[in-house]
Amino acid sequence: MSDDKKVEAPKPAGPPPGPPPPKNPGFVTFTVDGKEVVVKPGTNMVDAAKTVGVEIPYYCYHPRLSVAANCRMCMVESSAAPKLVPACQTPVTEGVAIKTTTDKVRAQQRSVMEFLLLNHPVDCSICDQAGECKLQDYYMRYDFKSSRLTGPKILRNKRKVLGDLVVIDQERCVLCTRCVRFMDEVAKQPQLGVFGRGSHEVVDVAPHYGKLDSNYSGNIVDLCPVGALLNRDFRFRARAWFLSAAPSVCTGCSRGCSTVVDFMGQDAYRYRPRENEAINKSWMCDQGRLSYKQLNQHRVLQSRVGKAADVKDVSRAELIKQLAEKLKPVAGQLAFAVSPMLSNEDLLAAFAFAKESLSAKVAYVTGRAAGQADDFLMQADKNPNRKGLEWIAKAAGVELKAFADLTQAIDKGQVRGLVAFGADVPESADAFAKRLEGVELVAVVAQNDSPVTAQAGFVLAQSSHVEDEGSFTQADGITQRVRRAFPPKGDSAPAWKWAVDLSAALGGQVKATSSREVWKALAGQVPELASFEWDKQAPMNQARPGISILASGSDGRPPGWREQGSPNVRGLTLVQANTK
Repeated sequence: MSDDKKVEAPKPAGPPPGPPPPKNPGFVTFTVDGKEVVVKPGTNMVDAAKTVGVEIPYYCYHPRLSVAANCRMCMVESSAAPKLVPACQTPVTEGVAIKTTTDKVRAQQRSVMEFLLLNHPVDCSICDQAGECKLQDYYMRYDFKSSRLTGPKILRNKRKVLGDLVVIDQERCVLCTRCVRFMDEVAKQPQLGVFGRGSHEVVDVAPHYGKLDSNYSGNIVDLCPVGALLNRDFRFRARAWFLSAAPSVCTGCSRGCSTVVDFMGQDAYRYRPRENEAINKSWMCDQGRLSYKQLNQHRVLQSRVGKAADVKDVSRAELIKQLAEKLKPVAGQLAFAVSPMLSNEDLLAAFAFAKESLSAKVAYVTGRAAGQADDFLMQADKNPNRKGLEWIAKAAGVELKAFADLTQAIDKGQVRGLVAFGADVPESADAFAKRLEGVELVAVVAQNDSPVTAQAGFVLAQSSHVEDEGSFTQADGITQRVRRAFPPKGDSAPAWKWAVDLSAALGGQVKATSSREVWKALAGQVPELASFEWDKQAPMNQARPGISILASGSDGRPPGWREQGSPNVRGLTLVQANTK
């Protein structure tokens, strides 16, 4: 070998090869239980698995709250980690494989369930959350075995009142901290905290607050996955499996939160928020939550004619006949008032009737007075459909005037007759009723009794918005459909029905036999409503497990109509509510 032969130095090693390019650029592709999933980057494993129908159990996770990962129920196997990982906290990565049904995962789930149930009281038979409880559901699915605890269970406070609407049973709490995080992050009122150590930790009100007084406290009852937090208004009033649910809208203010009304028979039992990203996310205020009581209390269930000692109940046909005769003599001095509490269908028919049969050029706006507002959901305008009223009046060519203009005209003696669709007024009801003493003819379409209805010579019983199909337009101009929960109570009828019948009695051309026909006939004349697809926008139920959606009664009655005795014990019919 030649001495002058040069030995070449080894070439330096290049950088290690990078990860392979994503299978779907801009997205993350992975597998869960052998199923390929494509999601946006940053999506956690719980939400990603749901897109292909794989349910990963959890207690503490909520998509609108920060991730706590403290319940450990969602632990799964991942090819990117040597140990089990919390699916709620772990974002998916390209090419990873997740397994949710292996022996290791199932052993973890059984262990978590045993730990949570170790000191949990056996209250299912008396717990309001029974039928809607994740602890019950997961026990049957992932554990289903007897407790190995031999000693006494740790006892805590069973009925501690946190606030006017919420009571806590600390023995049932699994310390998921959803309630604590909601009050801190969403309501921006950090009134709750976790106090104590170890097995003696409890959720309670922070000492310097005294009590839970937030207007959004009811949401923590919805958030609670077990029976720890309970609504004092709903507590011990109904079992979840006896309730039916219908998608509706809160009429407490102009926000128009999407809701679910839970009912049994012809009584509403509670409102719950319904998911709507554009309006209320997953929440609603306590003021709106309790407004369901107006559907049950002080209702006008029978139309009547006359005042004071002369009042008498009459059928709808008889009232229409008498009122039509009385309207003709005062046609020239007749005032027309309308409330933004009514649905779009009610307003469409009412304005068509007033313009055609009453020759109305002016409509006085009644409704509720302005109230408190906040920087979250609650609006100062306590009327749910003012935007819809403005749109419909403009399209009808009818000028809207303030309520103060009506009271001024009455005080000056310029009003001989008043036809009012809606009995709510923005001033004292007693003061307005006193003003009406000098009006010759007062006809009011009313849902609830009040001093105004007591002063009216004609009271037309109006059904509530959950007793008919319809739509409302909230403050931001978003129109929402509502579905019928149960038939109208008593002899009441929707406001649009009264408008159609009065029109027919006075020789008008407004004709319809359902709210759908009202919409189809008249909504096209309103530019802002013309593009709304009434049939397609009817939301289906988003009920919790245990709350019935479709008819399944063994005797043919829809769930929620199962009364003791015969089917007609409370005036119910066997006809399924219209769901078009």
